[in-house]
Amino acid sequence: MTAAPRTGTPRRRTLLAATEPMRALASAGALAAGFPLLRLAPRGEPHPVLVLPGLMASDVSTGTLRRWLRGLGYPVVGWELGRNRGPTQEVVDVLPTVVKRLADEHGSPVSIVGQSLGGIFARRLALRTPDEVRQVVTLGSPFGLAPRGGDDSAAARLYRSYAPTHARGRATRGRERIARPLPVPSTSVYSRWDGVVDWRACLQQVTPTSDNVAVHASHLGMGFDPAVLWVVADRLAQPKDGWRPFRRPTRFGLAALFPDDPDQRPA
Repeated sequence: MTAAPRTGTPRRRTLLAATEPMRALASAGALAAGFPLLRLAPRGEPHPVLVLPGLMASDVSTGTLRRWLRGLGYPVVGWELGRNRGPTQEVVDVLPTVVKRLADEHGSPVSIVGQSLGGIFARRLALRTPDEVRQVVTLGSPFGLAPRGGDDSAAARLYRSYAPTHARGRATRGRERIARPLPVPSTSVYSRWDGVVDWRACLQQVTPTSDNVAVHASHLGMGFDPAVLWVVADRLAQPKDGWRPFRRPTRFGLAALFPDDPDQRPA
């Protein structure tokens, strides 16, 4: 894997955005080739999992991820609200009831996996209903503010457009709130090769119960990239009362799926 273009430059943003579809296809090919190794992914205690799609996407976009998790033994559901058009009143009202229903039905808190904007919703749910959320895993979700002027990516501009001018101060404060450490364990999966959002806006403060994990994936390919699938499986396999930060696997050449990042501690 070649080095990513220098962070924050217009050339980098243009290059990564232009190659997003091609790199998403590469993730799909890598998934097909690496599937035998992925069958070695960690498995944990079965518990309910809710998967939330990204902006303007539907449950179709998370189909591979949900099938993968179902094959690992987890009862998994999509959000079943059609296309994700942002924080509509329906989304605000319905998602907490979905989490409560799943927790009551299975007698266990719910792990929430959210892609892009779905990850922002996941973090908000953890703040709103912490007793019913087991953990949060976000995939390419710009819930924070990137340094040096903030995230000016297309996705960030779309997210900001949902707040009217007079409410943008409150929206910014809300974003700062969800960027703080959550009351439940959380893992943010990000990629320096993300061509849709600024990867720096996907980083959270590292604590004993919160971590950031780097992958090679494109933004559009997060839901079926083999490294991302491994990370999600590893996170869901964490014991309810024994969560620990992600450790990059080294067996069978699996380390090659992850960037050579000094923050990624080998297992």
